[in-house]
Amino acid sequence: MSGSLPPLVEPATELTRDEVARYSRHLIIPDVGVDGQKRLKNAKVLVVGAGGLGSPALLYLAAAGVGTLGVIDFDIVDESNLQRQVIHGQSDIGKPKAISAKESVAEINPLITVNVHQEQLTTDNALDVFAPYDLILDGTDNFATRYLVNDAAVLLGKPYVWGSIFRFEGQVSVFWEDAPNGQGLNYRDLYPEPPPAGMVPSCAEGGVLGILCASIGSVMVTEAIKLITGIGETLLGRLMVYDALEMSYRTIKIRKDPETKPIEGLIDYEAFCGVVSDDAQAAAAGSTITPRELKAKFDRGDTFALIDVREPHEYEIVRIEGSVLVPKDQIISGEALAGLPHDRQIVLHCKSGARSAEALAALHRAGFKDAVHVGSGVLGWARDVDKSLPTY
Repeated sequence: MSGSLPPLVEPATELTRDEVARYSRHLIIPDVGVDGQKRLKNAKVLVVGAGGLGSPALLYLAAAGVGTLGVIDFDIVDESNLQRQVIHGQSDIGKPKAISAKESVAEINPLITVNVHQEQLTTDNALDVFAPYDLILDGTDNFATRYLVNDAAVLLGKPYVWGSIFRFEGQVSVFWEDAPNGQGLNYRDLYPEPPPAGMVPSCAEGGVLGILCASIGSVMVTEAIKLITGIGETLLGRLMVYDALEMSYRTIKIRKDPETKPIEGLIDYEAFCGVVSDDAQAAAAGSTITPRELKAKFDRGDTFALIDVREPHEYEIVRIEGSVLVPKDQIISGEALAGLPHDRQIVLHCKSGARSAEALAALHRAGFKDAVHVGSGVLGWARDVDKSLPTY
């Protein structure tokens, strides 16, 4: 069995009376027992992100008795998070997610230690943050951070559990380049290259069924417990795919990619993943306006066409008054170009600026040379101009 591995950590010397009482349902499982619970107590696990996947992961790792938990997150709690990030509550809105998560974990299990890393994971700090931990859980939602987590784990010889979610589907796998069974893999064996910029929407753009976080997060914690205690067969070498609408689980074998180059150091992951394409960056340079500059155009009575390039369901949630919906894909494919006005300036916007930059590049290629886009989109408009608008 390719996923069978020895225990990741040595057992602690003892369990206290309180710990025996708390973890009794684990202790009576023969495969876990006292030895397995001691290993959980001695384990140090870092969770990257206290969001949708990090929420259930942190809660269940704490409940399971993992002795030292780390959480790294630089974001703050927003009302839109509460639909799926169950570690946070209404009273936590505006609070740093890492602090909110620590407080919730303390309510679940006061017998464990929680380390807070209230900072963004970067190439400058990743190796230092990861170093004290036995195992990493990655629940981030962008490719740049996923590749950073992978490469840092490879360089340090550490295993990590990876999960991702989008709309109704989730994926989980275990990566460990230096696995003791000699069948190590890393994330680049599954995804050697990131997808082209703008091709894969994030959860913030495409949405996610809230309960999916619990389904995938619980699988991630199950894999973590198996790695720590050495029981069962892990997902090392396999990708688990969950479809909530079909209520189906399937696994796909992952094999070592012979063309994957050795990871020798950390790189510029934003550039590697091309958060926006080179064409979009070039188009946006000198053709980007702020939400306040857009308001000034309205106030002056300028003649222009405000084009919203998001999807119809997003337009239904919130819109800037006076905007017309033309989804990005229709602009990039050329389908919508004939219907765009040539007698006035076109101003594009999306949710945060990435999609509108891609559409802007297409318009510039098509001859709309004076077209511009709003750099921070609807989110910037709601933040800087019309605070009555909801965010999503």
